[in-house]
Amino acid sequence: MDMLEQARDGVVIIDDRNCIVFFNSAAEELWGYTAAEVMGRNVKCLVPMPYRTDHDDYIAHNRETGINRIVGTSREITFESKSGDYVSAEMSISTALIGPDKKQYYMAFMKGVTEESHRKKLLDLQNTVFRSLSGDMLIQDVADLVCNGVEEFVPNSVAVLMLVTPEHHLQVLSGAGMPRRFVSALEAMTLTEADLTALANDLDEASSIVWESYRSVGISLGLHDCWASAIKAPNGKISGILALYSRNQHKVADWPKKIVSGAVPFCGVVIEQYEARQHISQLANFDPLTGFLNRSSLHKVLKTMISQPGDNRFAVLLLDLDRFRDINDALGHIQGDTFLKAIAERLKTLCRSNYILSRSGGDDFVVVIPNATPEIAVDFIKTVTDAMQRPLEVAGNHLSASFSTGIATFPENGPDGESLISHAEVAMRQAKKEARGSYRLVSTIDTKEAQERLVLGSALRDSLSKGLLNLHYQPQIEARTGEIYGVEALSRWNHPTLGNIFPSRFIAVAEETGQIEAIGRWSLEESCRQITQWERDGVHIPVVSVNLSAGHFHNRSLVPMIADLLRKYGLAPERLTVEITESVMMDESDETMNVLSAIRELGVGLSMDDFGTGFSSLSRLTRLPLTEIKIDRSFIMNLEHDANAQAVTTAVIGIGNRLGMTVVTEGVETEAQYDLLERLHCDVLQGYLFAKPMSAADLETWYRKPRKLMPAMKKDGAQ
Repeated sequence: MDMLEQARDGVVIIDDRNCIVFFNSAAEELWGYTAAEVMGRNVKCLVPMPYRTDHDDYIAHNRETGINRIVGTSREITFESKSGDYVSAEMSISTALIGPDKKQYYMAFMKGVTEESHRKKLLDLQNTVFRSLSGDMLIQDVADLVCNGVEEFVPNSVAVLMLVTPEHHLQVLSGAGMPRRFVSALEAMTLTEADLTALANDLDEASSIVWESYRSVGISLGLHDCWASAIKAPNGKISGILALYSRNQHKVADWPKKIVSGAVPFCGVVIEQYEARQHISQLANFDPLTGFLNRSSLHKVLKTMISQPGDNRFAVLLLDLDRFRDINDALGHIQGDTFLKAIAERLKTLCRSNYILSRSGGDDFVVVIPNATPEIAVDFIKTVTDAMQRPLEVAGNHLSASFSTGIATFPENGPDGESLISHAEVAMRQAKKEARGSYRLVSTIDTKEAQERLVLGSALRDSLSKGLLNLHYQPQIEARTGEIYGVEALSRWNHPTLGNIFPSRFIAVAEETGQIEAIGRWSLEESCRQITQWERDGVHIPVVSVNLSAGHFHNRSLVPMIADLLRKYGLAPERLTVEITESVMMDESDETMNVLSAIRELGVGLSMDDFGTGFSSLSRLTRLPLTEIKIDRSFIMNLEHDANAQAVTTAVIGIGNRLGMTVVTEGVETEAQYDLLERLHCDVLQGYLFAKPMSAADLETWYRKPRKLMPAMKKDGAQ
């Protein structure tokens, strides 16, 4: 023990109860505690506060299983000294069985890391950033890499890299761990000329701008300290700010400030690259007058939308400005451009954040509405028509505007972007010819379409009778545990000669030809049969969800049929959920409401599918006997970057939770989406991040393999 006491490295030994039994002088110097202050205490008193709760469990896991990642290895850790300062050290741990009872003791050797080590790590991070910038990595990903690297220096912290926009606002380029409310506060700020001058004279003034003015808000959100530095561009202008916020409640030393200052030079390079790429992208992809996508970029977007997996649909609206030539002739081309810009701004205010806008010609605009039916597209055009009646002032003249509009939908009106826009243009010209300021839908009743519908309807009837339809199943995962919550059953049709038919197409044909109820009955029985088959094979799927169309709920035989299926297959009613559409929700007839209530009385679940995409009413929502709400994928597509989508999603999750309903989110494809939804307390997630829809056999194979776990799942003990 004398040798250990005199060792230059800190030595800490704990007994089988995790209590400190040895603490040498070098350890006293590292932590700032005397041996008398820690002897006999649980070793977690030396661990940073955020990790103390779970620390005993980590050690217990090692004692019980012998499986670990630390014994016999060496790694760098950061902890807090008695004074609250951060200390970095290289730790190695060994273990031994001591005494007749073979009690397991652990001994940790701690070698303090010098400031030179931090400089080396900063240099390594800088080199990684430069390599990333020279490759094909997105600037957003490089910014995330910077912030993640800076956060590793200071435990329990969050780094934020911000741009200063030409309008003198702050724009958060990276800061995934930052509370949204604080981000909103920062981005709502406008820097004055005095602010910019102060930053140019002293880069450290950034702390007063991004912290001192918002300290009370930060503290309410769990942020207690901040180190920040402005970033100066080569031309002397302030281009951004790098800030590091601490969640530690006590004051720590200012060495994290050195980390921030050391990272500022390569953060400046990241911002330069971002601005250069933005400028190039703007020139290549956007119309310089309106800022909307240009024609070539629009076609790229449409191609991407069409190639996405799943049952996609969207509307393409071609809006042609009426009598624009008269304005050009009367006021001149410069004022004509001013008028176009004003029209574009008003049009933009009418569009949701996930709509795609393009200026495809001199006075032609294109609006693409994701997940839209013709009815949704028509409602939007009516809104545009009303809004355009309010005059615009151009060069002292008050001008009103109107559009003649053609509407095409995918997949009904074409397999590609070119044909969709072409068909929309034909419809637009028809509208302009017959009544300026009106709209026309691409015709769906011509001979070719009618013939196709006749062929498909006949083939569908034949396939149903021969059992050629099949179900695919997409897993639904519990957000907090990673456990399987259930599966959604999805109809698939691969005809021997017609090939694979989009579900949106054959379901529409089934509704038009009166076969939709037969498909619904088949889907219910096949799902019940399959879930019992899985159970016999040792595959436990807690619940299967089946989509039914609105017509089913006018049929009183639906409830007895479901009850008979549950008895036939020996299924508990809670193993089955019926998904309804918003059109069912809107139907408040006694017949429909009685059917819905009877389904719930059986104990079968009721789920509102694609909530929020149609005409959902909260008052109706409270009157329906729902057990589940499904948030449509359209809200998730740009969830990480769209404050509006986040607000709607947060509201829906909150409503579902308060009403005691399970909230399921569809279309989850990225870990960033998962992280955000998990923090918003969404119950269940469904999407390609976890698994695509698959056959029953493939799902069984997937079930038996280890499933993808997210960090929050691991934290909660998911296996």
